[in-house]
Amino acid sequence: MKKMNQINNGILYIVPTPIGNLLDITHRALEILKNVNLIAAENIRHTNILLQNFNIKNNLILMNKDNEKKQSNNLIEKLKTGKNIALVSNAGTPVINDPGHLLIKKCHFFNINIIPLPGPCSAITALSASGITNNRFCYEGFLPSKKKKRCDLLLSLKEETRTMIFYESKYRILETIKDIIEQIDKYRHIVIAREITKKWESIYGTQANLMLNWLQEDKNRYKGEIIIIVEGFKKTKIDHLSNEILNTFILLRQSLSLKKAVLITSQIYKISKNYLYQKMIQKEK
Repeated sequence: MKKMNQINNGILYIVPTPIGNLLDITHRALEILKNVNLIAAENIRHTNILLQNFNIKNNLILMNKDNEKKQSNNLIEKLKTGKNIALVSNAGTPVINDPGHLLIKKCHFFNINIIPLPGPCSAITALSASGITNNRFCYEGFLPSKKKKRCDLLLSLKEETRTMIFYESKYRILETIKDIIEQIDKYRHIVIAREITKKWESIYGTQANLMLNWLQEDKNRYKGEIIIIVEGFKKTKIDHLSNEILNTFILLRQSLSLKKAVLITSQIYKISKNYLYQKMIQKEK
C-alpha cells in the first residue's frame, strides 16, 4: 500500500470487515486499518475485537446512527487537515444499512478523496448460494416491523420480476413468512440463509408454505442473523386460455365481480392478471 500522506485533504477509506469468520478480512483492509490516522467505527468494542485479533493498535472514534450528523462534521474537519480515516461498520460493507452515508456525501461536497475496498456483504454472499436466478435482483433491506407496513410493501412487490433480498429479525421471521404467503404467493420459492460464514451457518430453500412448516419444526432454524431471498415473479406467456381456466373463471364470476374473479383465477393458475382481465373483458362484451 502506498504511504497514506497527502499535502491537502486526507482520504476516507471505506473498509469492509468480516461478517462472521475473521479470516475473511483482506490483506489490504488490514494494512489500511493499521496505517490510517483514525478509524470511525459503528461499535468501538466490536471493532476492537477485530483489531486485537490481528495485533493492530489504532485510534477509534464512535460514529453510529445516533451521532452520525455531528460526528460527520467532526471527521470532515480532520480529513481537511490531511488525516486519513477508515470507516467500518459492525460487520460487512459499511453504509449498507449502516451509518456513513452523510460522511460520504460531505466528502463528495468538499472534494475529499474516497477509496472503497471490496469485501464481505452478507446479502450478496447469501444470494450467490441461493440457487435462485441472480442476474437481476433488488435489495430491500430490513422489512418494516409493523405488520400493515410490511404487508403493504410485500404486496407492492408481488409482481416484481427481480430476485428480492430482505433482512429479517429472528423475532419476526415466522410472521414475515406468513405475510409472504398471503401477500405474494404461497408457492413462491424462497431461501432462508442464516448466520452466513459463522459456525451455525445454514442455507435452505423451498416454496413459502413449506418453508413456514420447516421453520416451525425447530426454533433453532431461525436463530441468529437471517436473510430471506425471494424468487421474482414469473410471467406465464400463453396464447389461449384452457377450458380449465375458463371454467374456473366462470364459476367465480357467478358470485364475484369481474376484477375479483380475474384476481383469484390468475393466482390459482399463475398467469398475468392483466392478460386475463383483457381476455375476459373481450368475452363479456
